[in-house]
Amino acid sequence: MERHSETRRLKWALAISLGYFFAELIAGFLTNSLALLSDAGHMLSDIGAIVVSLFAFRMARRPATAESTYGYHRAEILAALFNGLALWLIVGVIFAAAYNRLNNPPEVESLGMIIVATVGLMVNIAAGFILYESHHHNLNLHGAFMHVISDAIGSVGAIAAGLMMYFTAWYLADPLISVFIGLLILYSSWNLIREALSILMQSVPKTIRLEEVQRTIEDVKGVMAVHDLHVWAVTSGIFTLSAHAVIVNGEDFHEVLNGIEETLKQRFGIEHTTIQLETESREETEFKGF
Repeated sequence: MERHSETRRLKWALAISLGYFFAELIAGFLTNSLALLSDAGHMLSDIGAIVVSLFAFRMARRPATAESTYGYHRAEILAALFNGLALWLIVGVIFAAAYNRLNNPPEVESLGMIIVATVGLMVNIAAGFILYESHHHNLNLHGAFMHVISDAIGSVGAIAAGLMMYFTAWYLADPLISVFIGLLILYSSWNLIREALSILMQSVPKTIRLEEVQRTIEDVKGVMAVHDLHVWAVTSGIFTLSAHAVIVNGEDFHEVLNGIEETLKQRFGIEHTTIQLETESREETEFKGF
């Protein structure tokens, strides 16, 4: 049900972005504005990001197989990484175009640029509002949301450049604002790429402290110590844990295991666990909950 709601949000954002992209592209050529053309290119990357996100959600719904035992949840993380890198590619194009205009900035139809950029800002605000509610807990959706927010920043920059050129005829503002937009996009997309790489490298999720997980397990009745503890994320919000727990001699293994699993689920939202129980004498018995 949750994925269905997120898919519906993405489709609405796609429809809005697609409709405005063509208008902004045509206006960019008519006004000769690099800022508008850069914004249109970024809008195109928004469309691509949303399409990739929709595809990733479809892939993630596919069931697990004998070869892909976790299913295809990682498709969402790959989509997030792709969207982040696509933002960097767009920035490279913007920087190259701005560099070519710095020495001889052409005249720009400022008023038309301001009008189109203002409409673009409203479109991005609408798309951002649609995606906002769900982007916090899903990295794939967060990637699409970051594209929309970065494009809104581009629209603000285009409006600022248009106002400067309209009142001062200082056409150098167009490439300079474009460079500033590119720097903001780089800054805003870094966390997205870093978090996607962190999940792919199976790092401990940023919302979980490994020391706290260890103390929590050791506080379960019957547990003496924990070692070989690993926690990672399959995708956003789906956490996996493996560990060895040393238990007191004479304790009921099933009771201790159930206590650990229930505690991890309630405290950290960790439902996928592989826990090996050991007695003090290291006579090991393995129980797995998955």
